[in-house]
Amino acid sequence: MSEARPDFEEFVAARSPRLLRMAWLLTGDPYLAEDLLQTALAKVWPRWEQVSIDRPEAYVRRVLVNSHVSWWRRRWQGELPHDRLPEPPTVADPFEEVVTGQVVAAAVRALPARQRAVVVLRFFEDLSVEDTAEALGCTTGTVKSQTHRALQALRGKLPARELLLDGGRRDGA
Repeated sequence: MSEARPDFEEFVAARSPRLLRMAWLLTGDPYLAEDLLQTALAKVWPRWEQVSIDRPEAYVRRVLVNSHVSWWRRRWQGELPHDRLPEPPTVADPFEEVVTGQVVAAAVRALPARQRAVVVLRFFEDLSVEDTAEALGCTTGTVKSQTHRALQALRGKLPARELLLDGGRRDGA
């Protein structure tokens, strides 16, 4: 007569301390050992009816070892506690961006037509001096002088942080 298969809950209650000790010896960390044992038991539970009646602990030990090897091969590190939390990312105020865009657009609209055209083509359309001159039908010198005058006018109307049109350049070219 063969011995009866223990219920899964009974098996876990009876064998967990021994299996946990084995997991601790494999991992060297009590918390990782708990995670490893829980992972192994979660893998065994759905297949409990197919586990050998004679040696269920051997089957669970095998799953435990295979799970640990799988973690090791993947170099699973899990969660690592830290002394302090990382700084939360700074998020720009979306409304400030809209307001800044409106202020810049109003200042650009206030420029004379030729300067406005140069600013739009050079900084909003990202054209080179040569391409801007070709588009406007003028010389590169005219584009440079109009750019210089336009940026001076904008610097007078906008706070420094909002005037990013020249990408930090101060020569106006």
